[in-house]
Amino acid sequence: MTTAPTDRRVALITGAAGELGRAICKRLCKDGLDIVAVDLNLEATEGLVQDLMLEPGQRALALRADLGDAASITTMVEQAGAAFGRIDVVVNNAAVNHRGSLYDFDPTQWDHMMAVNLRGPALLCQQVAPYWKKQRSGRVINMVSRCWVAGGPPAYVACKAGLVGLTRSMARELAPHNVTVNAIAPGLLPSAFTQEGRDLESFDAMVEGSIRNTPLKRLTTPADIANTTAFLASHDAAFITAEVIHVCGGSQLAPFGNG
Repeated sequence: MTTAPTDRRVALITGAAGELGRAICKRLCKDGLDIVAVDLNLEATEGLVQDLMLEPGQRALALRADLGDAASITTMVEQAGAAFGRIDVVVNNAAVNHRGSLYDFDPTQWDHMMAVNLRGPALLCQQVAPYWKKQRSGRVINMVSRCWVAGGPPAYVACKAGLVGLTRSMARELAPHNVTVNAIAPGLLPSAFTQEGRDLESFDAMVEGSIRNTPLKRLTTPADIANTTAFLASHDAAFITAEVIHVCGGSQLAPFGNG
């Protein structure tokens, strides 16, 4: 697929088919960016693209990629680049979570989480970097979690803490190309992702505990995260890099509790 390069900025969002990814795609689309929506579930991503309210001349593309597979990432970036001729914003939102304690985690699941949640964002940015060098600009927004400071399931926390470290390292390395790299740390956001593997009783208890430990006394919403993503992707955030913005109502101040 090859088309004429776009004059619009292009945002590539992974994990686009989930609740959070959809909100981010819709907000960046509203801000006038062309959208590359990426997910393992291509059918759901194509449905998202059909739902976007595009302006005349604005474009959106649905692509499938497995962020745990290096070749899949390379192919996806090649497809995005061929379609748009540029990539300005990368939102590393895709993640997997195989829950387990220190006593019972599965090494194979641990490796899968590290591949998708930590190595995947690094490989994606490696593949997109030539566009940033050519364009002399770019934005990276990494989705972490408040658990990187609070603790929690060890494999997931290790991935998210590692992604904070990667954010800071990439901020240094990409700065000469006028690329900013920041992370967003959401609080508990009810979704299929956070509810997976939990029964209703345990999830309700986690919600109650999260609200109790949050100074602003509510849960995070997809709009909270999408709005922060839009700011970091905008020209208004041009001098902000290597930061972790906690969008969790102050719950980064609280212990992990029973969440």
